[in-house]
Order: sequence, then C-alpha cells, then structure tokens
Amino acid sequence: MKAILCTKYGSPDVLQLVDVEKPVPTEGRVLVQVLASSTNAADYHGIHGGVSRLFTGVLRPKDPRMGTDLAGRVEAVGPGVTRFQVGDEVFGAAPGAYAEYASAREDHLALKPANVSFEQAGAVGIAATTALQGLRDKGHLRSGQKVLVNGASGGVGTFAVQVAKAYGAEVTAVCSARNLDQARSLGADHVLDYTKEDFTRTGQRYDLIYDIVGNHSTAAYKRAMNPGGVCLLVGFGFPRLSWSTLLGHLLLDPIRSRLSDKKVRFMGIAKFNAEDLGTLADLMGSGKVVPVIERRYPLDQTAEAMRYFGEGHARAKVVIVVGH
Repeated sequence: MKAILCTKYGSPDVLQLVDVEKPVPTEGRVLVQVLASSTNAADYHGIHGGVSRLFTGVLRPKDPRMGTDLAGRVEAVGPGVTRFQVGDEVFGAAPGAYAEYASAREDHLALKPANVSFEQAGAVGIAATTALQGLRDKGHLRSGQKVLVNGASGGVGTFAVQVAKAYGAEVTAVCSARNLDQARSLGADHVLDYTKEDFTRTGQRYDLIYDIVGNHSTAAYKRAMNPGGVCLLVGFGFPRLSWSTLLGHLLLDPIRSRLSDKKVRFMGIAKFNAEDLGTLADLMGSGKVVPVIERRYPLDQTAEAMRYFGEGHARAKVVIVVGH
C-alpha cells in the first residue's frame, strides 16, 4: 500500500510517499481503508521537530508514520472487536492515517453519518474533539452562556463556533475580516475583526473564552470575563506565541486562578474515545455541526498540503484525499 513517511525532521519536503506492508489488525483494532484524512498542528510539528522531539524522538522520528484523522471503510477487524464489521463507514483517528490503510483502536472510531461525506468526516478527528472536550469538559459550557471564540477560523475554530451554538451558547467569533461571513454562516451571533477591535477592550464580558490564538495576557483575559468566568487556552503550538508568554500561562495561571474567581486554564491534546466520537457523529447527523473544508490535496501532494497549513492562513480544514 502507499503511505506517507517522515524519517527525518525538516520542512514538508522530507515527506516521502512509499510502498509499505498493509497493517494486520490485532486484538481490539480495526483495519480501515482510508478515503480521507486532514492536516493538524500535531502532524505539522511532527515534521519540523522542535519541542515535539522530546516526545517523538530527539534525533529522528521514532515512528515515521504520518497523519491522525481518518474516514473510510472497515476492511477487517481484529480479535475482540464487537462494534464494527467489514464494510462499515467510519471516522476517527489512527496513527499513520496518511496512507491507503490504517489500523485504529476500536474505541477511536465511530460510524459515519450517512449525510456526511468521507472528506468531511476525515476532517473531524483532532479538531472537532478538541473543540468538544475543551468547551464542554474544560470550559464547563452551559446553555445561555456568552462564549467568545478567539481564532474562529481554521480547523478547531470552525468546530468550536458550531459546538458552542449546538450547546445553546451566545457566540462571539473573533477572526480576520475575510472570515467574518464564514463565522456568521456557522452560527456566530456576533463577529469581531481582530485587526480593528481587541475583544479584551470592548467592554463586553464573557462567561467562557475559548482561545486558539493565545495572544493576550492573563490580565487582559480576566478583564473580558464575567465573575466566575473561564478562559481556556487551546493547544501547545501557538504560531505567534512567545515561549515566555507560553511558560507564563503554563506556570503562573494556575496560581493566579486560585486568587480569583476568574480562571485561566490550558488545554493540551484531545483524548479520543468512542463516546465523544459518537457525540460528534450525532451533531453532524443532525446538521448542527458541518465540517468546513477549505482545500483538498491528493495523497501524493501531502507535502504541499502541510506547507500550506504551516503558513497559518487556512480558513478551515485542509483535507488529504486518499481514495475514491
């Protein structure tokens, strides 16, 4: 089978399309014929190395397989698998998803809704799970709350706006001028152009700030929160965030939060599980969440897809189309 491998760190040019053995599903795993995947910050940083080397290998990647999100058809099931059978259309996550086949844990998959295309389902994995778990679990989102999404375009941002609306929030989306109409189309009640307005200085207050950009100080976030409010900083790879600011949030925010009823918290990597993927399937099936795709690339142009993603201007998900 064809697969994308990364055997050394560098630019996306180090990615190789090679022939490898098709995986064999072991206990509790499902072999999926991959039809679509997508780009994520975790995949991008896995190519460049940087701090991620502490987890992926200091000198070179310990696991050269690339890609996480996937959507496709079940090709085979391993011993002990009970939730899926051959031919099922599924989506979720698996290591090495930039390939024609990938072996996924049974609890890292869900049935794809019939009204969702494989390309749309392939865009869900990391981004949508991060939005759901961040808003619902870390941010304790409740119906009727005022929620601001800073970075409302891009993969996680487009899902965050829709998930917040699905849970009954009044949503303010912060993005660039070219993405304001898109944010409105996703259900945002209010939109702000960050080049013209600083949401921490408008005088508006929010119960939950879901921040994918991380470009404000703790004091600024608290100024924009209602009493008892929560600000959730999402991700470890803010492209414009200095290390000093990042470390300040990681080390000092827990201490500062103890001294105030306004909390600033940090969310790392989403954790896949069958229940949350099922929730996302229900939200998509009902039409409350619709994955937004900006660009599509075939598997042999994965390097170009990652290069575009790394420029930081993607308006929504960048999808890798693996099969027909």
